[in-house]
Amino acid sequence: MKQEMMTIVDQVQLAPRIFQMVLTGELVSYMEKPGQFLHISVPRTDLLLRRPISLNEINHKQRTCAIIYRVEGAGTQAFSQMQAGEQLDVLGPLGNGFDSTFLTPGQTAFIVGGGIGIPPMYELSRQLKANGVNVTHFLGYASKEVAYFQEEFQSLGPTYFATDDGSYGTKGTVATLLTTAIKQEQPQAVYACGANGMLKAVAELFPSHPNVFLSMEERMACGIGACYACVCPKKGDKIGSKNVKVCDEGPIFLANEVIL
Repeated sequence: MKQEMMTIVDQVQLAPRIFQMVLTGELVSYMEKPGQFLHISVPRTDLLLRRPISLNEINHKQRTCAIIYRVEGAGTQAFSQMQAGEQLDVLGPLGNGFDSTFLTPGQTAFIVGGGIGIPPMYELSRQLKANGVNVTHFLGYASKEVAYFQEEFQSLGPTYFATDDGSYGTKGTVATLLTTAIKQEQPQAVYACGANGMLKAVAELFPSHPNVFLSMEERMACGIGACYACVCPKKGDKIGSKNVKVCDEGPIFLANEVIL
């Protein structure tokens, strides 16, 4: 874990309330595993807590990284108003990231993302494809209006879309897409990031699969495992003594490890 004042290279709006920010700095050299996140300080004295935002893309050659976030409150609103050349106090990379070391070239991974849980799945897919793994994407949005990054995923492998209102792709959720897909193919690994309801649906579709990895979303305070503000219960823990901390023990867990 390192801390640096990283410089904003670029920022673009991808959809209503959704922005992609590109940062540069020495910290990029420590970024390796997709699924890790940055803990970013809001440049306002009245907002003390950092905001955890997943890495969307890592580019060691250009020494840049990208994050994608949705404006939800005052902190992310402040981020959205910043411009190239300004700096942000960044702590990271944090978290354990997705494990793909067991996959071999020619095997298949299902990449599942919902809403603002989609960004970290892009870097994961890029790295898997570079290692010869076949990637199939299942992405869910609320509507066509808030859909983003479709072409980027399509450039890496087959990509299927679902929207709650049916305005883009299949009407339904990513679970709707997966229910059809698993009748035709069983992947060697499943990776998912999104709201808890989506993660639970994914876990239920692969009840005995040994390699279903879920990226948990929890509110965090410290981001380094000290405050216990982001705990999640483990399966088989009847007395609540084995909670895991999403920030430093996660945010990635095997589906058979945690209770959603």
